[in-house]
Amino acid sequence: MTSDPTPLVTEATLTDIATNGIWGPGHSVSRSVVDVSRALLASLQGEEGVELPSELSELVAEVQRIATITLPRITTYDGVRLSAFRIQLKDDAPHPVVIVPAGWNPFGWLPFLYAYLRLAQRGYHVLAYSPRGIGIEGWPSTSEGFVDVAGPNDWADGSYVIDYAQQSLRPGRIGFLGESYGSGISQLVAAHDPAGRVDAVVALSTWGNLAGSLYNNGTRHLEAVQALIDFTGGPLESKFDERAQQLLKDFLSGRNLDEVVEWGTERSPATYVDQTNARGIPTFISNTWHETLFPVNPVLDLFERLTVPKRLNLWIGDHGAPEGPGLAGLVPGVPFPGLAEPTREAYAWLDHHLLGIDNDVPNWPAVNSQSMFTYSTVAIPGGTNLITVPARRETYASWHEVTTGSEAWYLTGAGDTGDGSLTDKPALGWSRDFEAGALTSSVAGELLKAGQREWFGNPSTYKFAEFERDQLLVWSTGPLTGSGEVARRIRGAATVRLTVRSSVDAATLVAYLYDVAPDATARLITHEPYTAADLTPEVDTNLVWLLQAVSYDLPVGHRLALVINSRDPLYSYAGSDLPALTTTTVSSVSENEALLRLPLG
Repeated sequence: MTSDPTPLVTEATLTDIATNGIWGPGHSVSRSVVDVSRALLASLQGEEGVELPSELSELVAEVQRIATITLPRITTYDGVRLSAFRIQLKDDAPHPVVIVPAGWNPFGWLPFLYAYLRLAQRGYHVLAYSPRGIGIEGWPSTSEGFVDVAGPNDWADGSYVIDYAQQSLRPGRIGFLGESYGSGISQLVAAHDPAGRVDAVVALSTWGNLAGSLYNNGTRHLEAVQALIDFTGGPLESKFDERAQQLLKDFLSGRNLDEVVEWGTERSPATYVDQTNARGIPTFISNTWHETLFPVNPVLDLFERLTVPKRLNLWIGDHGAPEGPGLAGLVPGVPFPGLAEPTREAYAWLDHHLLGIDNDVPNWPAVNSQSMFTYSTVAIPGGTNLITVPARRETYASWHEVTTGSEAWYLTGAGDTGDGSLTDKPALGWSRDFEAGALTSSVAGELLKAGQREWFGNPSTYKFAEFERDQLLVWSTGPLTGSGEVARRIRGAATVRLTVRSSVDAATLVAYLYDVAPDATARLITHEPYTAADLTPEVDTNLVWLLQAVSYDLPVGHRLALVINSRDPLYSYAGSDLPALTTTTVSSVSENEALLRLPLG
């Protein structure tokens, strides 16, 4: 890092962050995000010749005027030294401190340096740090040790960081703010700090149950875990201790999963919700509907169990997409309305609970839910859309209030088109089969990227008529009617119930729910896989599972479609060790009629 020239940051660099988000090629942080942070750091350290847009130059000048900036190393209980970035306000007032454990990325605390400066402007000392093991060797933002994946070492490290903050900053109050990995660590440190010193938490793009996020319904979230392994800043063997290496290898190969689940459960905020409640820690949580790292359902379960002052923001998109630009370099003149809201509301939470500011936070409803794709857009050069009116947000006193009813759609056998129908009456005695094991064009979307495009007004579209009918099954309604422009207000988690048999002893089924427009293009509403193991070949088994929760308005004249296939690139597949395609059969039998139960609000 130090040998590379300081990057040139222009208005175009900031516009790239504000229009394309924080994820770059592959599973990487955007080059623009890293360039902005590197240039800010160089400017703060007095490097000559650093050129910044005026907004950033003014920000640097103000923070230099009001604060002292250092890059300390914080030594933890076992001698591991954590890289940190400290902003100490110069006056003698007892300012609160915001502690920011970095997200899981190869640059540690560096990418969100812009946010630290904004927090200092608001009246906070700031202490950001890279959790142990995170970072590229040789970079100043890299910490020593092995990655503990938000385990007991990370909880202890967080308490040592609090010790350091109290000794060097003498804060009035202590808050934690984290994005992604840092969000889970923030919740876990707050629950475990021996002295109970954490006064508020902001957990952005967070998880509730790590085990359930990465392994659910018998299905491993392979691509998510592989991306995390690749994203630490070094190879598996140098970043994890021997036990963690073995656990991760077991997960990827499908061995010893009970031990993997136990390991993940230990690292879950939901496991310690009673401790969080007993300490009364105000907790702000955000997540996204099409989250591919930490799916929304376990987060909703955690949130409902919290009895502390709490807030849940649910957004369009995927991991880090809503909050990322505001943390990385969002300046005035943002490309679309509402882009600044995710971070603005997180800061307001801290302002109330740490600074004691009399803002509107006490009057906030507990849940604020953004309805998917209700924004208005215009086409712009390059073939993409720009949001002109932000998506609608709905407020609720609790997540429990989001779903007010449900509607049963029964699956039928194949009709004249070869597809089945979704009807309002049970249909028995039919069976339909498909070739299992092939990848089809019905997929949940590219890890991180598809949801990022959704957030910026460009949801993926699917060619419904081109779905491979021999390798998947389709059921759909006719064009739906309703009140006004909306045929169905889908609110909550849909349920799929099927009778299944396989030609082999296991089967993976991935259920997708689509909105099909009159022109036969489709958008994904939600999905969820299920893997049934230890089956007796050619013997029926009854399966029931929940899809990921959503807030989605299905327009009048559109059709609702359920698609079942056997493979998605995001997940493990039960027949991965088989040399050929197998056959999966879906049927509807008495007392287990095949159905889709749709949650309504």
